[in-house]
Amino acid sequence: MSATIHSLGPVRAPSLDPMIQLVSADLNRVNSVILDRMQSEVALIPELAGHLIAGGGKRMRPMLTLACARLLDYPGTRHHRLAAAVEFIHTATLLHDDVVDGSGLRRGRRTANIIWGNPASVLVGDFLFSRAFELMVEDGSLKVLKILSRASAVIAQGEVDQLTTQRRIETGEDHYLDIIGAKTAALFAAACRIAAIIAEREEEVEQALDCYGRNLGIAFQLIDDAIDYASDAETMGKGVGDDFRDGKVTLPVILAYARGNDEERLFWREAMEGVRAGDEELAQAIGLLRARGALDDTIARARTYAQRAIDALGPLPSGKAKAALAEAAEFAVARAY
Repeated sequence: MSATIHSLGPVRAPSLDPMIQLVSADLNRVNSVILDRMQSEVALIPELAGHLIAGGGKRMRPMLTLACARLLDYPGTRHHRLAAAVEFIHTATLLHDDVVDGSGLRRGRRTANIIWGNPASVLVGDFLFSRAFELMVEDGSLKVLKILSRASAVIAQGEVDQLTTQRRIETGEDHYLDIIGAKTAALFAAACRIAAIIAEREEEVEQALDCYGRNLGIAFQLIDDAIDYASDAETMGKGVGDDFRDGKVTLPVILAYARGNDEERLFWREAMEGVRAGDEELAQAIGLLRARGALDDTIARARTYAQRAIDALGPLPSGKAKAALAEAAEFAVARAY
C-alpha cells in the first residue's frame, strides 16, 4: 500500500478545525455533561479532575464519537453522554499514566500527581472510571457497555504490557504494535464504533468505524513516539525525551537498535537500562535515530496507518463529516512536521 495520503477534503495543511466546527454544538453539550458528572461533595475530586480536563486537551476521542454520529445522521442525544464517558475513561488513564511514569508535565502544565500527590491522582482516576461506567449504564445498551468496558480492560492490559517491556531493548516491532493497539487504539476504535450502535446501523458499518478508529489511534501514537525525540517541550506539552529517560522502548528505538552496529546497540541497551540517560545521551540518541532513518520510518508507518483509516471510510456516505474524519487522520501525521 502506498504511504501517500489522499485527502478527501481541500488541499491545505491538515487540521482538526473541520471536525471541531462540525461537532462544536454537540461538544458544548458533552462538556456540560463532563462538568456536571465530575462534581462531588469531596472538593478535591472536581478540583483535581478539572485541572486535567480543562488543561487544553483536544477532546479527540469524544469528538470522534460525535463526528461518527454525524456521519451516520444520528438524530438523538445519546452520543453526548457516551462521548463524555469516553473522555472520562481517557482522563482516568492519563491520571494513572502520569503516576506510573512519574510525569511532571502534561499539555504544558504541571501534572496532577505533582500538585496533589500520587494517591489523590490514582483515586480521582478511579472516580472518573466509575463516572464513565455510570454513564454507560444509564445509556441502557448492553452492546455499548460491552464495547466500552472491553476497551477499558484492553487499555489497562496494554499499559501493564508496556510496563513489563520498559527498559527491555529486545522488545520487537510486532509486540510494540500490539501494545499501542491496546493502550491507545482501543479507545479510538470504541469511540467511533459506538456511534454505529446508537444509530442502529449494520455490523459492516460498525466494523468500518472500528477499523477507522483503530488505525487512526495507531498512527496517532506512532507520531507521538517520533515527536518525543523530534520536537520541543513547548510544542509537545511535556518534557522532550521523556520516553528516552523512562526507558520506554518505542518504535523509533526498536528500529534504530535493529539497524545499529555493535557499538550503537550497546548504547541503546545502556540507555534503556537507565545507565546512560542524560542530556548528552539524549542528543546522541536523536543523532542515531536520524542516522538510521528510524524517525522517518516511524512517521512513514504512521502515514500508512492513517491511510488505512481513510480507506476504511470508503463505503460510508460522503459529505462534511467524512471529509472531517479523513482530515483528522491526515492531521495525526502532520503533527510531526
